Amino acid sequence: MMKSPATAGGINIAVRGSHVETVLGTLNQQRATAMRGGPRVTSGSVKEFVLKSMVENYAELPRILRRPLWRFWHSWIIAREKRDVAMTCMNYGYAGLDTPETVDLLPEEENERYGLQMYHQAASWVQLEGKDVLEVGSGRGGGAAYLARHQKPASYVGLDISEPAIRFCNDHHRFDNLRFVTGDAEALPFENDRFDAVVNVESSRCYPHILRFFAEVKRVLKPEGTFLLTDMRWKTDVRQLRQQLVESGFAIADEKEIQQNVIRALDVDDERKRQLIRRRIPKLFTAAFNEFAGVRGSGRYTSFDSGKMDYWSFKLVHAS
Repeated sequence: MMKSPATAGGINIAVRGSHVETVLGTLNQQRATAMRGGPRVTSGSVKEFVLKSMVENYAELPRILRRPLWRFWHSWIIAREKRDVAMTCMNYGYAGLDTPETVDLLPEEENERYGLQMYHQAASWVQLEGKDVLEVGSGRGGGAAYLARHQKPASYVGLDISEPAIRFCNDHHRFDNLRFVTGDAEALPFENDRFDAVVNVESSRCYPHILRFFAEVKRVLKPEGTFLLTDMRWKTDVRQLRQQLVESGFAIADEKEIQQNVIRALDVDDERKRQLIRRRIPKLFTAAFNEFAGVRGSGRYTSFDSGKMDYWSFKLVHAS
């Protein structure tokens, strides 16, 4: 049930659900501590805390907040990267446990090695050459460009809900077999039986109606098509995810738990991310971007390291 808007440090929040209430409760505790002589709570520190918390718990926020936040996030990043693009892969990365480098990359791809290796892992279950491929939740398009260039599908369509992200992708990633379109994961703008494979990397957890998304994937896949799903879930939710996939008409043809590979990638890429954030991000947003990047000590890194958050890569096929 929607409650009345609340304000924290000048940021208006439509309060619904336990997460936002928890954030405001923590802020109230900090203010009470300050009144007893503890550290002073400033407007700036409140805003930093709220922004960090929103990033850390984005998937638990009400849908009314998620969509505008996602659009703002992309627009803000793109506005700051008009001349020098530093990030086109937005996942947490994948690294080998013995040798971090798992694939050969071109020199211009090296800075985003671990994010691209996540896409290599996600697509490793099938051969995409000559196939028609859809990626749902393509973000800034780095993974789509990598697969379009190296796997050589006949066509690769990246879809994202953010119009600024799609404009950026079509301007920045130019391959004959690659294009990007705006769309909703829960109402895909394609005809039935259109694609040989659907790719979804670190995106599905944010969808408010996951069963609608799974139904849409099955609808646009050809009967012999493959759904390549790679994402994180709370450990307590993994069993439910498997049940949802089966109930949606998919069979789990193969799967791999890659949580340790994600932690390894976060470790080896930590300093690069911190330097990038220090150089490019205003102080007010530093804590939020550290959370977004999963640097050591962030809530997201801790959730992986403690085992509370799992990360899985699935190969899924039509059950019928």
